Order: sequence, then C-alpha cells, then structure tokens
Amino acid sequence: MKPMAVNETGSGAWSPADLIDLGRYPILNLSGGATRELTRRCREQLDRTGACELPEFLKPEAVAMLAREGDSLAARAYHSVVTGTPYLAARDASLPEDHPRNVFEPTSVGVVAYDQFPRDSAMRQLFEWDPLMEFIAAALKKDRLYRYADPMGALNLAVMGKGERLHWHFDQTDFVTSIALRPSAAGGDFEYVPLIRSATDENYPRVQRLLEGRDEGVVRVAMHPGTLLLFEGRNSIHRVTPISGRTTRLVALLAYDTKPGTRSSKGLQMARYGRTA
Repeated sequence: MKPMAVNETGSGAWSPADLIDLGRYPILNLSGGATRELTRRCREQLDRTGACELPEFLKPEAVAMLAREGDSLAARAYHSVVTGTPYLAARDASLPEDHPRNVFEPTSVGVVAYDQFPRDSAMRQLFEWDPLMEFIAAALKKDRLYRYADPMGALNLAVMGKGERLHWHFDQTDFVTSIALRPSAAGGDFEYVPLIRSATDENYPRVQRLLEGRDEGVVRVAMHPGTLLLFEGRNSIHRVTPISGRTTRLVALLAYDTKPGTRSSKGLQMARYGRTA
C-alpha cells in the first residue's frame, strides 16, 4: 500500500483499491479468468454451506488503519439491549411456550450508523466504491446490487464489548456482507448451522434441539481481521457468543440489495440506532 496522510479518523489520500490484496483477490477484472474462478469458488461455498470466507481480503496495514478508525468512531455507537426469537417476530400464541417461535433470548450490541461515518472515512469510501459492490454481486451470482438507501443502515460498524452478544436467529435478508476488523479477547465467536431450514421445511425439531444447547452441526467461524465474509443467513441460523475481556470486537457491515431504494423500517431504526431517519 502506498503511504497515506492519515487524519484523526484514520483515512488519507488513497484509493479503496489500495486496501485490498489484489494479488490474492483480483476483483477489478470481472471478465478475467482468475476473477471468474474466484467468483465460482465463492458461489460453490455459498451453495454448500451458506457462507463464503475470503481471508486476508484486506491488507494488514489496511486492517490496522480501519481498526484505528473504528476506535475513533466507537464512542458514537448506540448500544441496545433487546430480546427476540430466532425468527425476529412476535410471540405466536397458537404455539406452545417452548416452541422455537416463542423462545426469547437477549441480544446486545453497539452500532455506529452510516450517517455517523465522516465523508473521508476509509470504510465509508470502501463501501461506496463500485468495484467492490460489483465483485460481491458476481460472487453472489446476482445480476446487479444496489447499496441500501437507508441513511443509517447502509453501512454499520458493530461495536461489541464485554457481555454483549447476538442470540440465535435467522436473517430476514438474503445475504449479509461483513469485514472483520478486530476480534475480542475471548468469546465473540460467530457460530452457525448451515442450511438448517429450507423454503419448504422449517425443521423446528432440529432448531429446538439447538436452542436447548445441543450443538450438533454447529460451525464456528474464527474471526481473522481482514476477512470478507459473505453469508446467506435466511436459512442458516447463527449467533455471536458473549464477549469477554476488555478488547472491543469490531466488524463492518456493508448493506446491499438486489433492488434499489431499500430502507429499514422506523421500528428497526429505533431499535438499532435509538432514533429514526
């Protein structure tokens, strides 16, 4: 990476391409053979397990810069504590109390919203860089992606400290894109069960066994700074285990959709950011 004049948020005069290990991940030429093979492998992993890890996607010096930027923004995070079911829905009174749709667990996390990132933020410039979005679309086998139009939800920094966690849940979106910046000292593991349900089978008995503590089929994804993770969580239940120690866990969440104009509901905005747009 060429030298950078770093300001107080950790950014400087550079191109987002300078952050990425383009030798390992040649994302700029989507029609090239190397990139087509890379996107084919991504799609194969996603079809098989619901997740695709690209370790060391960012260069080590880029990770260090973005972690410093994350620390400078962390005080702006809104920390919420809520309880929810794996289905992120209200209780279903027609079902037994111990049914997976009626099991509530706590979630607590801090989030820096998109509108809190300075315009010269390195992470914001990477998120707003078209070649990255175009590569992710190819890796996901989508014709085109659009950035979220939500002024708070388009780009988030998840800031998790001691005791914070994400409960077992399914996503309500088709995919999530994240970049690991820093793991916690202990805990904070991303765990999931690949493709535990499908569009035709909710597989409630298997989900119930998981909620009861039986961890058959659970995959733990080690958090390595600089890893780009593509995750299809609609059918793969997942969580982040409780954080331990003083080191803050930092993960950037980049929000894209296959249709333009996507925004979060007012209720989700209030729950996640403590305010509405």
